[in-house]
Amino acid sequence: MLTKLRNIGIAAHIDAGKTTVTERILFLTGMNRKLGETHDGSATMDFMKQEQERGITIASAAITASWNKHQINIIDTPGHVDFTIEVERSLRVIDGMVAVFCSVGGVEPQSETVWYQADRYKVPRIAFINKMDRTGAEFFEVVNQMNEYLDAHAIPFQVPIGSEADFNGMIDVIEGKAYEFDDKKRYEVDIPAEYQEKYLEIRNQLIERLSDFNEEVMELFLAEEEIPAELLRDAARDATLKLFITPVFCGAAFKNKGMQLLLDAVVDYLPSPIDVGAIVGIDIDDEEKTHTRLPSPQAPFSALAFKLINDPYVGQQTFIRIYSGTVNSGDEISNTTKGKKERVGRILKIRAKDREELTSAGPGDIVALIGMKNTKTGDTLCSPDNPLFLENINIPPTVIEMKINPKTRKEQGKLGEALAKLVNEDPSFVARFDEETEETIIAGMGELHLEIIVDRLMDEFKVDVEVGEPAVAYREAISKDVEVEYRYAKQSGGKGQFAQTLMRIEPHKEGGYEFINKIKGGRIPAEYIPSVDKGIKKTLERGILAGFPIENVKVTLLDGKFHPVDSSDMAFQTCASICFKEGFRKAEPILLEPVMRIEINTPDEFIGDVVGNINRRRGKIDSMRRYRKGSQKLNGIVPLSEMFGYSTSLRNLSSGRANYSMEFHQYMPLPKTVQEEVLEKIRKAKEE
Repeated sequence: MLTKLRNIGIAAHIDAGKTTVTERILFLTGMNRKLGETHDGSATMDFMKQEQERGITIASAAITASWNKHQINIIDTPGHVDFTIEVERSLRVIDGMVAVFCSVGGVEPQSETVWYQADRYKVPRIAFINKMDRTGAEFFEVVNQMNEYLDAHAIPFQVPIGSEADFNGMIDVIEGKAYEFDDKKRYEVDIPAEYQEKYLEIRNQLIERLSDFNEEVMELFLAEEEIPAELLRDAARDATLKLFITPVFCGAAFKNKGMQLLLDAVVDYLPSPIDVGAIVGIDIDDEEKTHTRLPSPQAPFSALAFKLINDPYVGQQTFIRIYSGTVNSGDEISNTTKGKKERVGRILKIRAKDREELTSAGPGDIVALIGMKNTKTGDTLCSPDNPLFLENINIPPTVIEMKINPKTRKEQGKLGEALAKLVNEDPSFVARFDEETEETIIAGMGELHLEIIVDRLMDEFKVDVEVGEPAVAYREAISKDVEVEYRYAKQSGGKGQFAQTLMRIEPHKEGGYEFINKIKGGRIPAEYIPSVDKGIKKTLERGILAGFPIENVKVTLLDGKFHPVDSSDMAFQTCASICFKEGFRKAEPILLEPVMRIEINTPDEFIGDVVGNINRRRGKIDSMRRYRKGSQKLNGIVPLSEMFGYSTSLRNLSSGRANYSMEFHQYMPLPKTVQEEVLEKIRKAKEE
């Protein structure tokens, strides 16, 4: 039954305890007979060798569990900003989210990133404040931070009994019951007398808030009558699904305190596919037209591919979220994104690294398909008779790159195959071969991201590689409009080559690349127009100024000439490429650099030194707010190129008491003097 299905993600800042929360859920729901731990590398959800060694989650893992006659599909996601694509693609396909916060760290940088990603996809969520047994735990302070920094409309649904070493349980505000824990067992107890006043205060706040959204609750509240727990729960569920409130729970996952109540909350307050309702897709022939698909087995099949994994035993697994209809093994389905047909080989339900084979899957299911040849992350799969496009997944640009080469020439082919598989799996990872230097360049979201890729190449794909130092992934752009004409004519024995193009090249204010065709009267035959576009696109990838990809450019094809015998697809590709290069060089080309948003937590006494250091790195602190007593959070922007080795500098500046986190903000023009230095450095490196 679809009403008894929950597709949830568990997401938060690194080290808030997401994976431990998931491991406890698996233990309580009977999926695991023993508890897995991240610190000793035995966590079910962290099954990659690189995850076990580092004690962090890298790839989002999907797993199915049961609780109170409900099926819960859980996606555990990474907290490290280098793997933000994993969170992004998981949020695209889940229906509800458990946001985990550390009771000591509170709202940390990556929790904000995840929260705003969830806002973008309008995902209903509940919050779990973990590590209540840690020194410095402050439940209500974290709730305040959620409201102040995230505008979360957070409301406590529990009152903790004790905190730090004395944390022993919680009071359920809706039920009016208290629970304590002993050796992983839960006991219902009377509400302690010293917590009675706090419990009533929080209960009144909850009722007052829910009365804003439910007339029945409001009438009983104004009449000062007792409000049944069931009515409060229904009102709270409705308000949560409409994103009016975020229910907040607490516990200590490592000691298994509060986990059963969190599972009850997942069932009580997060949506089923029926609550989410119909998915809206775009007509494949007319972008203005939309189609709706109800979450029903009888509706036409539609699904989104959100993740690819290369499994050494079964080959490529394509993870999909089914929104409507049913898919059976052996079915022919349509990939509308690629305009190709696919045949479903096998359907697997994944339990982290284990798998169960299914003959069919329906609405709400998250399964892996075997046999997909052309499908990539973000592609729409649907019934061939009822095609549509579903909203794609936002993929951030790469910001850091490094050179990588096989130790022996004969391993070049093996390296190429391994990189192709990794690029397939991870859309935020890019690999390209520089023909000029005969080096392979890989690019990703950060140093850790590329470190993991290199680890996997050597360990999983058995390719011995030599790697260069991480370097900034710049972009090229232009700063003024130009018109340029080029005539390409080659005559050798036999058929010649002829093409002529006139184009206007200008900066694209909205970003990206746009090609506009203004050819009239057949000056260039229609079949050669795509060749012009193709020639320009190939040039954009390779760059002109220093070999970096070109961004933010609009090209308008104004005029041209052709020859009835000598013109060809290749002639127009070559002509367009040379024409664009000449125009680009005249259009005052510039380098763009990745600028990062930085958040620094520092004790008050080091603020002056920290801000001064950021200023010297061409950065700018634009806001400051209280972190906790005696500490501040500094927010600002800083170029990535200035941040190598920053961890050590910050440690020295603050006697090891400050910490920071960064994420990509946007590409911005390099100052002219810095650009000249960068170009000179690149030129010298090529000469060597």
